[in-house]
Amino acid sequence: MGGLQNFERKLENMISGVFARAFRSAVQPVEISAALQREVDNNTQILSRDRRLAPNDFHVELSTSDLERLAPYDSTLARELTEQLREHAEAQAYVFPGPVSIAFEESEDLTTGRFRVTSRARAGVQGRPEDTQVRRAARAFVEVNGSRHSIGPGGLVVGRGTDADLRISDPGVSRRHVRFTLNGSVLSVRDLGSTNGMTVDGQRVQQADLRTGSTVRIGNTSMSVRLEEAR
Repeated sequence: MGGLQNFERKLENMISGVFARAFRSAVQPVEISAALQREVDNNTQILSRDRRLAPNDFHVELSTSDLERLAPYDSTLARELTEQLREHAEAQAYVFPGPVSIAFEESEDLTTGRFRVTSRARAGVQGRPEDTQVRRAARAFVEVNGSRHSIGPGGLVVGRGTDADLRISDPGVSRRHVRFTLNGSVLSVRDLGSTNGMTVDGQRVQQADLRTGSTVRIGNTSMSVRLEEAR
């Protein structure tokens, strides 16, 4: 509990106790911090004997009154909560698949002093601009974690390594995991000998033809594909 107490004192000192006074009868920041740590502990996935994958995308749902009290300090609190989570993850040998994100949201079913935390593992995504930018004539796309990447004439290699066209910082993804190719109007995906394999629409396969809306999952990351008419 010492770490959480230090965290609370740090917040109070940072903003001269205003935060503590505003939240005296409502949700306390130390309660949110403890809940986030429990959420991480309860939702880790085993990567190896010494490493566990932890969720890194968090949503803290609050009542309307608590969210209004929080609004002037939300960026400060999110920054400190993120640092607290990183310290906790380091102490427990947890691995985040990408940047830690904490968002505060309103929930009408919650009353003052009550809150809810949800999370998911969301890998960081980085594409090569010359290979994955959306071109006017592109007809096939991969959508992953809010970003869209075109599949060019040479295909699109997805993996964790620096030589992949689309890099995903997911520990469960191999350096060169899968390749998407477009041959005429046929879009397909093939496993490149990855360690953990892939699934297409929930089925474990080595290769498959795809249609708009198909979901390809590698490691802990899901990708959807879309075919469009060339313009």
